Amino acid sequence: MSMKTELATVAARDLQHIEYRGQRVVTTEQMAAGYGTDEVNIRKNLSRNLDRFEEGKHYFLLTGSELKEFKNLVPKSHLVSKHTSQLILWTERGAARMSKIVDTDQAWGYHEYLVEFYFTQRDAIPAPSTQVAISRKELALMVIEAEERAEAAALENKTLNATVESLEKHFTKGMTIPAFCKALNGVNINKMMWWAFERDWVFNEQRDPEKDPRWRVASYARDKYLTEDQTQITPHGKDAFTKFTPTLLEKGCHRLYQLYMKGELPMKKTWNGEYSHDKALYTPEAK
Repeated sequence: MSMKTELATVAARDLQHIEYRGQRVVTTEQMAAGYGTDEVNIRKNLSRNLDRFEEGKHYFLLTGSELKEFKNLVPKSHLVSKHTSQLILWTERGAARMSKIVDTDQAWGYHEYLVEFYFTQRDAIPAPSTQVAISRKELALMVIEAEERAEAAALENKTLNATVESLEKHFTKGMTIPAFCKALNGVNINKMMWWAFERDWVFNEQRDPEKDPRWRVASYARDKYLTEDQTQITPHGKDAFTKFTPTLLEKGCHRLYQLYMKGELPMKKTWNGEYSHDKALYTPEAK
């Protein structure tokens, strides 16, 4: 049995800059490591979803003389093996689309870092001598693609901002996961903390299976999706202790809503199949 090769994740801000046809791109290996998967899975997802990806817009497939020319530009970077017969370079749009298909928590988070620290940072573009020369025709196509990308992004942002604005207006500091999910039509709130446990958002501090769980925020989700409220409890005649309650940050609220719309939260058997949220129910649970 062959052993799975673990790819080392490199922070987006530390990735080696790669430019191809005037666009900043990433390799499959770089993207797979950041998305918490492997190159084979990325290639399989591309093969299964070819109708969703357009070569030249979402990715570049380099073979033959193009690949040879690219290898000559990066001979000392170790980005491309000398035995590679083809290479896929992913554009910002392609990386975004693949993050949705891979859909690991790492993929969503890492893609945000790619956008913030890699794709949009244009002050460190390699010198012209290390880039592939482009023709006027290619430059014109790039301008058209940039305009299309801006229009698509504007439409997507308009829809996303409407949802985010609605959630932010009704988000209350100190809100727990079950309290937030009370407003999501059909969600089984009694299963939500165990769902969060299975997704490594929380862990159970209670070792006795006969007792109610004591949820704490797991390291993966801490200060990303969740934080903790601390309450000092002083029972009559007993020693005081601190109660920890995992509570949502706004980003956690947005992520939960995304997963809800993707149909990945535990739902009630009586759910009517409609995805909606009741603004009036956005209130924190009583302590």
